[in-house]
Amino acid sequence: MDRVLVTGGAGFIGSHLVDRLVEEGYNVRVLDNFDPQVHHGTKPSYLNKHAEYQEGDIRDEAALKKALGGIDYIYHFAAKVGVGQSMYEIKDYVSVNTFGTAVLWDHIVNQKVRVKKIVVASSMSIYGEGAYRCVSCGDQTPHLRAEESLKQKQWDLECPSCRKRLDNIPTAETKKLLATSIYAISKKDQEEISLILGRSYALPTVALRFFNVYGKRQSLSNPYTGACAIFSSRIKNDNPPLIYEDGLQTRDFIDVRDIVEANLLVLKDRRADYRALNVGTGIPNSIHEVAETLIRLYGKTFKPEIVHRFRAGDIRHCYADVTRLKELGFKPRYSLESGLRDLVAWGKTEEAVDTVAEADKTLEKYRLKI
Repeated sequence: MDRVLVTGGAGFIGSHLVDRLVEEGYNVRVLDNFDPQVHHGTKPSYLNKHAEYQEGDIRDEAALKKALGGIDYIYHFAAKVGVGQSMYEIKDYVSVNTFGTAVLWDHIVNQKVRVKKIVVASSMSIYGEGAYRCVSCGDQTPHLRAEESLKQKQWDLECPSCRKRLDNIPTAETKKLLATSIYAISKKDQEEISLILGRSYALPTVALRFFNVYGKRQSLSNPYTGACAIFSSRIKNDNPPLIYEDGLQTRDFIDVRDIVEANLLVLKDRRADYRALNVGTGIPNSIHEVAETLIRLYGKTFKPEIVHRFRAGDIRHCYADVTRLKELGFKPRYSLESGLRDLVAWGKTEEAVDTVAEADKTLEKYRLKI
């Protein structure tokens, strides 16, 4: 029976993956530090009783040595998440994400750990803005929007040549990476460290660029997690979701169950080796639409609060071109409506401490909200 190590396997996405790996017949070990911001001082009740759990830090070589013993495959999911928080907890994000990945690979290389494949969790955030096209000038790769335009509430991007409004198009893996946050830079580091060393040592490695993941087990009391969980926390506490800009910015929301299937697919398919692959639905949805849907599903009657302000590093549009992954047989199974319905059914039974306002004030304190 093959043995699989999942770093960060007690977290939101990692725990779902652990369940499926166990279901598939793998012998699963988890290395996780049970971060209090995510787990609030208690180990989650959803931990799979058929998996082995080892509490430890990805940066601790002794913990790694113990976790890697007898392992055939590695899923590297251990990471500190949250775009806004990364802009002031800079050292921690770089330490956990970048340095933690370096420690993992340093141990594999220098201790000659023999594994068959490594799958690393990357992120759509490494793209920065998504891909765009001008009807007159063709494809464009914009950087961050100008602060002066944003202060005037000009949210959409313009062609730098003809000044026409740009149309967003699916973002392919070939797009230039223009990270706009410390979190994004650290995820880019995780991906590039892994792919470079994987190729150099002929150790099959895959980087999966997750788009906006939502689903059960996403912490409803962590104000730095995904939009769906943050909105759910506000709604459950009878507070309207806070939406920046005009709410028409779009993202590619994908159910965690589809993310898990993509991970299983690339583990088994050699065609994925040494590649970076988008994992999304290929469908853009506005932030406002997501907030309205969650409000309706929770049975509330208020409206989202659109603040018409922006946060440093925020992008306007980004959704996935999933051509490469579909060529390997991937097909998302969950629509946004059905996935959010399942999220809400679970969320109604979960505790949700709404600390969004406090997190918002912290951004303002650091002048990251304008």
